[in-house]
This record gives sequence, structure tokens and C-alpha cells, in this order.
Amino acid sequence: MLLEFGKANWIDKARQQPDKVRQVFDKMKTDGVLSTVDAVRSKLDQPLPLGYCNAGVVVQTGTGIDNFAVGDRVASNGHHAGVVTVCQNLCARIPDEVDDETASFTVIGAIALQGVRLLQPTLGEAVAVVGLGLVGLMAVQLLRANGCRVLGIDFDPARCALAKQFGADVVSLADGEDPLAAANAFSRGRGVDGVLVAAATKSNDVMRQAATMCRKRGRIVLVGVVGLHLSRDDFFKKELTFQVSSSYGPGRYDQVYEEKGQDYPFGFVRWTAQRNFEAVLDLFASGKLNVKPFITHRFEISDAEKAYGMLNDKAALGVILNYPSPEAETRQATVKLQEGEGQTLASSVSTVPVVGFVGAGNYASRVLIPAFREEGVVLDTLVSSGGVSSVHHGKKTGFLYATTDADAVFEKPEVDTVVIATRHNQHARQVILGLRQGKNVFVEKPLALTLDDLDEIDKVYHAKLNDGDPPRLMIGFNRRFSPHVRKMKELLALRKEPLSIIITINAGAIPPDHWSQDLVVGGGRIIGEGCHFVDLARFLVDASIISCKAVMIGESPGVSVREDKACFILSFADGSIATIHYLANGGNSFPKERVEVFCGGGTLQLDNFRILRGFSWPGFKRMLLLRQDKGQQACVKAFVNSIQSGIPAPIPYDEIIETSRISIDLTTLLRRGEV
Repeated sequence: MLLEFGKANWIDKARQQPDKVRQVFDKMKTDGVLSTVDAVRSKLDQPLPLGYCNAGVVVQTGTGIDNFAVGDRVASNGHHAGVVTVCQNLCARIPDEVDDETASFTVIGAIALQGVRLLQPTLGEAVAVVGLGLVGLMAVQLLRANGCRVLGIDFDPARCALAKQFGADVVSLADGEDPLAAANAFSRGRGVDGVLVAAATKSNDVMRQAATMCRKRGRIVLVGVVGLHLSRDDFFKKELTFQVSSSYGPGRYDQVYEEKGQDYPFGFVRWTAQRNFEAVLDLFASGKLNVKPFITHRFEISDAEKAYGMLNDKAALGVILNYPSPEAETRQATVKLQEGEGQTLASSVSTVPVVGFVGAGNYASRVLIPAFREEGVVLDTLVSSGGVSSVHHGKKTGFLYATTDADAVFEKPEVDTVVIATRHNQHARQVILGLRQGKNVFVEKPLALTLDDLDEIDKVYHAKLNDGDPPRLMIGFNRRFSPHVRKMKELLALRKEPLSIIITINAGAIPPDHWSQDLVVGGGRIIGEGCHFVDLARFLVDASIISCKAVMIGESPGVSVREDKACFILSFADGSIATIHYLANGGNSFPKERVEVFCGGGTLQLDNFRILRGFSWPGFKRMLLLRQDKGQQACVKAFVNSIQSGIPAPIPYDEIIETSRISIDLTTLLRRGEV
């Protein structure tokens, strides 16, 4: 599916994802055509690692992992790679009786097993399996082991022959056999008890046939991908049960289970994804599940492109990729992408910054890396946790190296500037590490998630300051560098009275299980993103914040996250006030960001960083740009210029600390329920 999607042109991709097309049109209305095109191109350029079935040897375990040890043979759902990183709940130890090739089928076996579990077959029942690919053929064996009579249905005579080998009756559609007549005869005229659909087709006929061949109150479980325009009459008259199976079993797509390693209680959830892995491996060990006949091709990883090409060949079923043995393989954390060294390219007398990037996610690859490249810096090393994105974007944008070792970048003497674009909980530690190593640091907001971390950064910074040559610390508060905001600042320069500012952020909903909502990893959206607008207000007023208040919407059964639907009031030393409305419950077609400034009988209104209007403002009516400009490029330009010119960082250090502290305080007020 991924290979076919990757080959498709823009129109075909749009047809396959109508929901994404609607999102694109909504974004065009608010952000403009050019910004939307950039975002779409970036999204389509993101590399997608292939594969989810492997077997290998544990080479390293994380902190707190005590149920696996180095040297254990395990099967996992990691991607196709020489080294993979997986959560402890998505791998299982391989019994000695099971060889590696067999074990590599564990995860896809768990998909078949979960479908069978949902079907709830009982001894002696008649069950049809539609689609005899890997999942279907494994389901045939599982159902036979469960004491069921099985009817296998497929277009491929060879796969039908395999199903027959495992004890199933078969219907070869290529030979013109009628599946409904065959199912009727197979069930002795009563209708089959259940149908497991493991086919891949856009046709709706598969589901209609499944419903037709079932007895009254029969069960249908969908494991494959088929057309789902169902006929109510087919299901209504028989009171059929229809269920879609979700991958490997309970725990799949649950971030707490998958990423944090929290298991479900055994006594309450007997079969989880991991325990399904274990069950499949036990069936391999006992010989009740045999995958050897499925293996049609074997390739070394050096021939991977040819191997993936075999997926379009009907003769291919189980395609094995072999990697070098652990003894023969050299696992490199760093890969050289270009010839040359950062320092020599910059020349020994040049002030051109040599930059290392930690983080190669969507924002870094789409915005920050191009912005730094535009300023002519030397892009030395790009870091990503998995390695795929750092190699892809590193080659594309001209980095010399790609690596998975973040700490090595901070220790590399050639690198004098580090850009931090990792998840929020890593920022404080990495900022401190960069400062201690004497690097210039550009950190994408936030600076820190807690006051303790902020105090530690402050301590390290001032220690460097006392040494007489502190590195520059810059945070990605880009809104203050927007041309519209700079124009507002210019228009406000001659004001004689305090400002009244209203900032409205139509932030849009993010699922409660998204990492940014996690209080430990992301810190919540106010610390993670709301800090932008605290800084924007601070910049426009140009006076210290002396007090803050916060309130969020009340508790409601339908609202799981409340603090991203909140209002804040800031009071400034010069008498100005700012109200920030950060709202995740608005409409997508409404502008995402609006800034309004009231002062001296006039009003300035900025909509989504595209158009600035003046109302009763002497000498100013409107400023309109062809495309949205939130100041990202200008922000990076100012930072790079400060390094090359030897001047302080563009945002005063005290303002960075003040804004970061206020953002944390506002979040604390919300969580305490104080106003």
C-alpha cells in the first residue's frame, strides 16, 4: 500500500485522502496558497520507513528494562533496518525451537491471530477465510488448530493449494467457482458461522458475499482492506455482527502501552499485542503454525529495492530480507553524506557558523533547516533518533553528516552553533549541555518545562557570563521578527499612553494523547506554544510583565483537555495590559492568529500574519503580503548575523527568561485552578 501510494501523482494521492484535501483547502483560506503549497510539498517529502516484521538480537536495552537482556533473540514490529528501536511491549523473546526466518513472521501472525480472536470461533464451527495472502493462510491454520472447518477463498490457485495443504476446503475464483454456492454446500445449507475477510480490494462485493454466505447471527471480522459500502438489508435480516480487527491486539495505537511501556493487567486483558506475539511464537515452536511454505523469495538487504519490487509479483508471498550477522555488521551512529569538513569549508578565518542540528522533524526540516541554509552557514551534522529522516533531509539540504548520537554534536569541536528542535522535555538538558560546551544555542521554544530547569539554565548561563565570553542563547520566538509586527512596533514608537492588546489564537484541536499534551514530554500547549504570544505581547509593549492571571473553561464530560482553551491577562510595568485567548475549540476556517492593539484612539489589527490594518490610525491604512510571514527567516537571519558580527543575541537574555518563566507560571495557575 505504501509503495503504491509513493508512486502515485498528486492527483491520485488526493483521491486516496479526501480528508487531507479538505484540510488543505481550509489552510489555503487562512494561510494563503503559497504557504499551503510549501506545507503540502514538505509533507509529501517526508520519508516513510517500510516494514513492521523482523527478528533479531538485542544489542542494547533502555533504562528500567528488566525483562529483556543483551543477546536475547526477539521478534518485534520494528521497521526494516539493521538496527531498530522498539518499546518493550512490542517485542517478544523467541523460543530456542524457532529459527529466525520463522520468527520474522511473528507480527503478521499476530494480525491473523487477533482477527481469529475477535471472530470467537468454537470447536466444530464452519468458517470462511476470504483472501489467502500471508494473513489469510495463517488464519486458516489458526482456525484449524481451533477445531474449525475452514473454507478458503482466493483468486490465486497456488494460494488455494497452500490452504488445502493446511486442511481447508478451497474455492478458486480464477477457475470460475461460485463462492456462495461453495459456502452453502460447505455449511450443509445452513450458512457459515463466521467469515474472516483478509482480502485487499476496493470492491464492495467481498463484504456483500460475506454477509450472504453467513448464517443468521453469524460473525464477520475484517482484517484486510476492502470497500465498505454495506447493504443494510444484508446485515439487518440476519442480525449479523461485523467488527474490524485492529492490528496486533489490545495496546496497539495506545501511546501509554506502546511508548511508555505500561502493560495492561494480565487478569483483565488476557491477550495484548505482546501476548499475541508470544502465542504465535509458541505455535511456531509446537509446529501448529507453519510458515516455511510461504517463503517464496530471499534477498540480502543490499538488494532491498529488488525485494520490494517483488511485492507486485503475484508469485511472491513471503519475501525475506537478510541483514549481515551481528558479528559482521558495523553499526555506525554517524554517516558521512558529503565530502569535506565543516571547519575547512567555512575557512579558518571566516566567521561563518558551523551548525549542528538536533532534531529533524517536520518543523525543523520544513522551516528551520532551510532558513539556516539560506543564511549561508555550514550545515555540519543533522541528528534524528531513528536515522532515516536525518539521512534523507541531510542529503537533501547539504549536511556533511547524519547521526543518531545527539551528544556527539555538542562535543564536536568543529560545530560552534547548535540548533535544538527535539521534543520539549529534552530542551533544557540540551541547552545546558550546549552552553557548557561553549556553543551558540538556538532552541525552538520552549526553553524549559519547569522553573527548576529554568533556574539551572540561568545558573549555567551566568557562570559563562562571569567567565567573560558567554555563548549566544536564542529561542525561536519568531513572531516578533514578522514584517507586520515590526511595522506595528514602528507605528507604536511615538505612543504616549499604555497599550491594550488582544491576541487570539485559534490553535485547533490536538488529540489528548499527542506528545505535546503530555505534561512530562510536551509540557502542554501553553508552555509549548502559548509562550510565543507572551513574547509577542512583551515585545510590542517593551516593558516588563509585573503580574499575570489565567482562567480556562470549566469541566465538561465532553472535554478531556481544558488548558488549551484558556484566557490570560498580563499587566506590564508601564501600565499596559494584554489579553491572550488561546483556544483549541474554534473553526478551521477562522484565522489562526489575530493581534489587535488599541492605543490613543486608534487600532491596529493583524490577521494571520498576512494583512495588517489600521483603524483611525494617522498615516496608515493597510499592509498586505502575498504570503504569510511569521518571521521565521528573519529570526534565523538575526541570530546568524549576531554570531558573524560579534554582537549579542537578537532577543535579550532577560526577556527570554522572563517570558519562559511567565509561560510556566500561567500553566501552573491553570492547573492549580487559581486566578
